[in-house]
Amino acid sequence: MTVDQERLDLAGTREFAIPGEGARRRARLAAYNRQLLAELWKEATSAAPVPDDGVALAIVGGIARSDSGPLSDFDLVLLHDGRSMSTSAISELADRIWYPLWDKGVRLDHSLRTPKECRAVASDDLTAAVGLLDIELGAGDPLLVAQVRQSIAHDWRANARKRLPEVLESLDTRHERHGQLAHELEPDLKEAAGGLRDMTVLRALASSWLADRPHGGVDAAYDRLLDVRDALHLVTGRGRDRLSRQDQDAVAALLGEHDADALLTSVVQAGRTISYALDGTARRAGQSQRARTLRTGPRRPVLHPLGHGLYRHDGEVVLGTREMDRRGPLMLLRAATAAARLETPLGPSTVNNLTQPLPLLAEPWPEEVRDAFIDLLATGTGLTQLWETLDLTGVVGAWLPEWAPVRSRPQRSPVHRHTVDRHLIETVVRAGALRDRVQRPDLLLVAALLHDIGKIAGVHDHATEGAPVAGNVARRMGFATEDVEIIELLVREHLTVVELATRRDPDDPRTVAALVAAVEERLDILELLMALTEADALAAGPKAWTSWRAELVQRLGRHARAALDGRSPRLSEATEPLAGDVRARVTAGAPYIAITPTPSGATIEIADRDRPGLFAACAHLLASFGMTVRSARVRTTDGIAHNTWRVEVPLADLPDEDQLIRGLQEGRRPRGRTGQAAPAVGAAPSRATVVSGASDDALVIEVRALDRAGLLGDLGEAFAAQGLAIRSAHVATYAGQAVDTFYLTTPDGTGVAPPQVARLIGALIDACDVS
Repeated sequence: MTVDQERLDLAGTREFAIPGEGARRRARLAAYNRQLLAELWKEATSAAPVPDDGVALAIVGGIARSDSGPLSDFDLVLLHDGRSMSTSAISELADRIWYPLWDKGVRLDHSLRTPKECRAVASDDLTAAVGLLDIELGAGDPLLVAQVRQSIAHDWRANARKRLPEVLESLDTRHERHGQLAHELEPDLKEAAGGLRDMTVLRALASSWLADRPHGGVDAAYDRLLDVRDALHLVTGRGRDRLSRQDQDAVAALLGEHDADALLTSVVQAGRTISYALDGTARRAGQSQRARTLRTGPRRPVLHPLGHGLYRHDGEVVLGTREMDRRGPLMLLRAATAAARLETPLGPSTVNNLTQPLPLLAEPWPEEVRDAFIDLLATGTGLTQLWETLDLTGVVGAWLPEWAPVRSRPQRSPVHRHTVDRHLIETVVRAGALRDRVQRPDLLLVAALLHDIGKIAGVHDHATEGAPVAGNVARRMGFATEDVEIIELLVREHLTVVELATRRDPDDPRTVAALVAAVEERLDILELLMALTEADALAAGPKAWTSWRAELVQRLGRHARAALDGRSPRLSEATEPLAGDVRARVTAGAPYIAITPTPSGATIEIADRDRPGLFAACAHLLASFGMTVRSARVRTTDGIAHNTWRVEVPLADLPDEDQLIRGLQEGRRPRGRTGQAAPAVGAAPSRATVVSGASDDALVIEVRALDRAGLLGDLGEAFAAQGLAIRSAHVATYAGQAVDTFYLTTPDGTGVAPPQVARLIGALIDACDVS
């Protein structure tokens, strides 16, 4: 019987699904391997005299770590001190060890080295260095092996500054070649990102003493991958590391999993856990290295304020010590949003402080929490990393229990390249780039997050069955009933546009009528569904959004828009009457200001005699105190302008009424420019359009732009410069997108001439794009 057959028999003596059996199985294999090598050494040294000192058979890799698989290679080093035996004698001893192993059918990686040669090889070859960190005695002189182990570890720590960039570069190269364990349907359990070799690198980083590694969850994930690897060896009878499709059912059965999808889900989850641990450990190692390199004495941390008590420090977003008493869902979401916008990770201590214990959410969610959650969804590509952090720390599962069934769930459709949960996040990222096309970007992002929430085991029509689930989530988030119904419709119909466009004639009036009926004859819902369709396809992969498919979808969309032109509901003009005390104070000649604090900032009412530029003055006043406007209602009644602003105060304390009154009377403005940096390449252009037919006696202008500090003040100045008064306005920010509607009048009540409208549109676009 061959060694491989004996190891397979030993590995298969008990059921794999028994708890703890994996560790016991690997312990049995380790004892067998060491016994085999001891017997081999005894036979090899009995044929010719070998000194007790200066010669040893050492083991490295999985054999040394006692976690090798049933058919893993033997990785051996025959050590000698260069003095105890002649060159020919040590070569003959090596042959008496290697050849019997080959005769037994063992795959062997072997070398013959002195301690000095081991150090030289480790210095030149990163892979060899990482492997030699685990060197253990197989047989022979234990002191010689200990000498090599200590010297390799010493060199590794001493050269950590030079080796760390090399380690990170090798990781990137290997991950690019072998992909990510979390994204492959046929993953390489060893070489892919999050695989077994990454755990070896994680241990090596800890051995550098630059940073400790996580324990607990990451060790359980590693054990899971080892179990799958062992089962794969037993099923195939070969020392494979790639989990091929044809082997997945048998491996799943051996491990006691329900099916291959359940197996892959556990593999993906384990890979994500290891990847997250490796990323964090590598980052902390880099921080430790920089601290050791730059420190010449006591060194204060360099903190860059981000607002709301958050700071950027050494490549991470951290929470200020004064904000510890403000921990909760809102602070956690603000921290995650800041980190995602900067594409910078949250500091581990900040993650721990904000998630231990997990902050609980009231149902329905408070408005400020829902707004902060939407802000996080709108952060773009940085969302992917931050969502992973929130998911692995348990936040997502606690706030969205419906997420658990889709977490790490594989998709076997050839057009999909991600697991269900990762596809949902990719769709949110893609939808964020399209949010300028819709009236309600917040509904688009939530629908993108939930559109495949029904894609779980046993469900055949995930769109239909997922719609009520999405509706329940939206209801729990605190959306209004009409908004919940729209989200539910979007989830239910998210495949409709592609199916109609590709399976039927997009130019046929009946096809157009079917789409119009699906969106309940509403242009605003059509735009949401079209954006969701495109984001979904782009997130799936290039096979799902070919030029042919995109052209058909866009053609059908144009026909449906033409059929629904003018049917989209518009905001009605604000006409609420003034309260008596407000009217009395303003009539007496004093502005009225009332501040109502909220968990996220405040609601501020400002009333004063209407005059040109008052709206701009109020907006600049709030910006001068570091406030961010979330929404506003503006109305003018009998010569009195009454504005209600909902604001956040990220960078300063909330002022009192007297401070605001003095600031309004003094015409206070923000210091310096209120603009922002030029928009990124590819950002959607700002838009200002006339809403025809929205009012009989006012010019209605809708402005769409990326929100920024001072935007409303600049828009107000543009109106005043054209001699136009704001009779009422609806100001709202959804997912970082300003969606503002203004009802404008002239002083004499006459209509606005077309040339003046054209000048106003140009001025508004210039105000939006100020940099």
